[in-house]
Amino acid sequence: MMKKKIEILSPAKDILTGIAAINAGADAVYIGAPQFGARSNANNSIEDVAALVEYAHLYNVQVFVVINTILYDNELETCRQLIWKLYDIGVDALIIQDMAIMEMELPPIVLHASTQANNRDADKIKFLADAGIKRVVLARELNLHQIKEISQATDVELEFFVTGALCVSFSGNCYMSVANGERSANRGSCAQNCRLPYNLIDGHGETLIKNSHLLSIKDFDVSDQIPNLVEAGIVSFKIEGRLKDIVYVKNNVSYLRKKLDAFLNENSDKYTKASSGTCTYSFDSALDRTFNRGYTDYFVNERHQSIGSWESPKSKGQYIGKLIKTVGNSYEIENGHFLNNGDGLCFINENNEAEGIYVNKVENGIVYPNVLKEIKEGTFIYRNNDAAFIKLVEREDSAVRKISTTLVLKENETGFELIATDEDGNVSVATLVHPKERTKNNESIAENFKTNLAKTGFTPYTANEITIEFSENWFLPISKINEMRRTVYEQLSEIRLKNYVRKEHQMVKTSHPYPETKLDFMYNVANKTARKFYERHGVTEIEKAFELQWDPGKSRVMTTKYCIKYELERCPKYHRENMDKKLKEPLVLKQGELEYKLKFNCKPCEMEIWEKDAEFEIEDDHIH
Repeated sequence: MMKKKIEILSPAKDILTGIAAINAGADAVYIGAPQFGARSNANNSIEDVAALVEYAHLYNVQVFVVINTILYDNELETCRQLIWKLYDIGVDALIIQDMAIMEMELPPIVLHASTQANNRDADKIKFLADAGIKRVVLARELNLHQIKEISQATDVELEFFVTGALCVSFSGNCYMSVANGERSANRGSCAQNCRLPYNLIDGHGETLIKNSHLLSIKDFDVSDQIPNLVEAGIVSFKIEGRLKDIVYVKNNVSYLRKKLDAFLNENSDKYTKASSGTCTYSFDSALDRTFNRGYTDYFVNERHQSIGSWESPKSKGQYIGKLIKTVGNSYEIENGHFLNNGDGLCFINENNEAEGIYVNKVENGIVYPNVLKEIKEGTFIYRNNDAAFIKLVEREDSAVRKISTTLVLKENETGFELIATDEDGNVSVATLVHPKERTKNNESIAENFKTNLAKTGFTPYTANEITIEFSENWFLPISKINEMRRTVYEQLSEIRLKNYVRKEHQMVKTSHPYPETKLDFMYNVANKTARKFYERHGVTEIEKAFELQWDPGKSRVMTTKYCIKYELERCPKYHRENMDKKLKEPLVLKQGELEYKLKFNCKPCEMEIWEKDAEFEIEDDHIH
């Protein structure tokens, strides 16, 4: 039986982050090209992507390029030409949202459906697989049971987010940014209105909550669910964060690498690593030591706790301890001895707002800040900028990845040869024409040879086993040994790149029926070619994408699994005991001039956010 490969997929905002992710143990990396990626300020030149591809393929790591914005008619040809360039430089797959790409004359490049394509129903995912999509990035709102159902419905590869920031909205279905200032999230320029502070006002016009980040949710972490997710059918674990820095990427990748390796070692009969090499680290990864808003497992195990991060949309970091007391111009903090000069600390003040201070120096666990702020005794103190950790992880040698090899040095007719065989079975031979002379006193200098052959230095290799097969105690100058070692490894890299097998798939136009015949604006159809794709698959009515047609003031701008009623413990399903304290609807979110109405759809367990002039029926509160 073929073992199933399980992969860690890392984001990369640029080539340096991509290389760092690979060195920290990523099996695949996703990155933006010059255009059409859903993070418009994380674009990269074709040359940089090409260089990353070459570095990645040496380790059998795949590179995916995101082309996951919606496309307008005048962009289709530019996009098509870009895809051909990406194919030519060796990119392994594209992550796409717009169905127009399925209609183009393309090279045989593998296509993955972005989470922006709203992948949450088994029948639609099966449709995409039958249309030629090789992998689907699942919606983050799904639970284990739903993932299993999808996995049983189709054998398409399934990818799922494992750590990082969460969109509060169903991905691909957030129109808040475009409705507010014409910056479209679906076009790569989300303004993150969800991270702003809002007032919550009820149907009586009373303010229930003031100035709180009511749509800001915690970050995602389901790393302890890896065994369950693999069993449910996930083959790729994706880290969110194409805008994040190198320290975040190295910390997240190395943390997951250790977790996944432990699982793979216990289940080596069924599963295997997706790429080559072994990593060593000079730091102990911990997710809370780099950017995070506190963590939630969201809905992987159903709804069971609040997921809001209302105090602040910024990074919370690592919990240190409580403030014991303020002494003169310093603080005494529980576990203060863990802090370092230059750390950034944060706490939630009495107005429920996040505030920060900077540590000038720490002496005997007493903290001297840059500005002394009034902090109530007992306040929780977090470190959101860990100066020493950042300095350590930023070092290039903090994560090193090596491919293991065995070396054999033997004689041949004209001299000597060095044979390197790597962990994947690639073989490289370096020959040296050289007279055979015995050593002085005929003593073996094999140990010397071994010492020098082991010096693999800055190459991607380590020599795990070195054998010298000589019929006599031959002499060779150390300079010649070093030269053979250099040559054998340089050739090995060329051989590895030559032997790298990129999966290919030529799209063929299909016409099997799409599960729906009418598509509303949430299908993000923004060009004639995508329309043609759906029509050929039996769709009869297609609304234009929101970006092309919205009715200012009256639109639904977000649909979410996150629910403010639940967060307030007023959910008719989960908080029956509180139903006597019923909220007067409609609930309204207000931020300056901005105003939104909330609609609760209890049956599918979803919340909708509408612009202020929208009209809708308020559902009855008892669950049918």
